[in-house]
Amino acid sequence: MHSFALLFLLFLALSIGLKLWLAQRHLAHIRAHRDAVPDAFSEKISLQEHQKAADYTSAKVHFGRWPLLYDALILLVWTFGGGLELLDQTARSYQLDPIVTGILVIFSMMFISALLDLPFSLYSTFVIEEKFGFNRTTLKTFFTDMLKGALLGVVLGLPLIWVVLWLMQQTGELWWLYTWAVWTGFSLFIAWAYPTWIAPLFNKFSPMEEGPTLSRIKDLLQRCGFNSDGVFVIDGSRRSSHGNAYFSGFGKNKRIVFYDTLLKSLNDDQLEAVLAHELGHFKRKHIVKGMAITIVTTLIGLGILAWLMKADWFYQSLGVSTPSHYMALLLFTLVVPVFTFLFSPLMSLFSRKNEFEADEFAAQQSDASYLIQALVNLYKENASTLTPDPLYSSFYDSHPPAPVRIAHLAKQ
Repeated sequence: MHSFALLFLLFLALSIGLKLWLAQRHLAHIRAHRDAVPDAFSEKISLQEHQKAADYTSAKVHFGRWPLLYDALILLVWTFGGGLELLDQTARSYQLDPIVTGILVIFSMMFISALLDLPFSLYSTFVIEEKFGFNRTTLKTFFTDMLKGALLGVVLGLPLIWVVLWLMQQTGELWWLYTWAVWTGFSLFIAWAYPTWIAPLFNKFSPMEEGPTLSRIKDLLQRCGFNSDGVFVIDGSRRSSHGNAYFSGFGKNKRIVFYDTLLKSLNDDQLEAVLAHELGHFKRKHIVKGMAITIVTTLIGLGILAWLMKADWFYQSLGVSTPSHYMALLLFTLVVPVFTFLFSPLMSLFSRKNEFEADEFAAQQSDASYLIQALVNLYKENASTLTPDPLYSSFYDSHPPAPVRIAHLAKQ
């Protein structure tokens, strides 16, 4: 067995073992604090609500260990088990153009992977979310969303993959730089098009009705110098009772979006504070910084791929006998997460820093106590645990733990 194959197996075992250990720590920490509401929340959240959040989080973590092991097994089947080799040789037997063959292999794998993941998606939505009273998705909506997502993936993904494979085949040693430029342009286009053209395929967006709430929002936007394409309400209640708010897009094509469930659970003061937090991300350029990090890491990744695809051992050590551009792309996509999981705390740290900065901005634009009230309501409505294991949280949570975040806001 090639040394790279051994290294891959070592990192796969390490990542699985670490994830299972973190999950066990998280479950034990939640269980140890299940019977007492943290002091900072004792007057705002009842013991029953706190225990519901603990049980809901525990159920998701317990369940999450199964797809973790299942995905690892499927990864081994794709590689050492000969799954990719079988797909590749089958597609090659049709003697099509190399780019068409690559597209056939890539989309075949994506389709099979989606089918293999389907039982877990169904269980998560219609068993766990249903059990705790959050699910409002019907089977019809679930499968309609899945079909729309698949068609959208074909419409947007097929041209992109074709261009990438053509660049890999035709542009020589610097293909990865040209591919990086194309990918960056495509990503910016998707970010621009998402609020107007993509998101409405899945949800209904209605302009917020004129009234005191919209007036306060417009005043806040004017104070912050934020120009948007409008303020919209999304029919999130069709799928879940969870609430949220966000803005998307860039340039003149920006939208501010409130879930209808959020409007029902927060008053105007709290909504203004939540929006001020989201605007804090805009004013502190967190979106731009995040995109810049993604663009740079993609450039580095493509550079590594350009080196790996020249090495026969890269293919052979992962169960593929015939080197090709499309197989290099597939193998790289499969193995990279195995090696990068250990960097998760760094990304979480960056994200949490952004959340603290956005909270500080919100406290400057509105009363910090309103944002605290809003967060408490969101923790309650979404059954978010107030007592995550700190180490688990450092790997998985993009937002600071509830007690830490509330304490930070209370000092503003």
